[in-house]
Amino acid sequence: MTNPDLTSVVWRKSTRSDGNGGACVEVADLRDGVAVRDSKDPNGPVLAFDANGWHGFIDSLKNN
Repeated sequence: MTNPDLTSVVWRKSTRSDGNGGACVEVADLRDGVAVRDSKDPNGPVLAFDANGWHGFIDSLKNN
């Protein structure tokens, strides 16, 4: 996925996130996939996945 428009996306954190400012990621639904960013650096880099890439990413996390 190349340069998704992130201007109007709604970011959300997992309910399992550390509420003390710890290691958290935020995700946002995109028209063609999902975006992920570091909640401590909202203006930093974003990983954007198409649907297949997102499912592969999640599967690899579950298997490790």
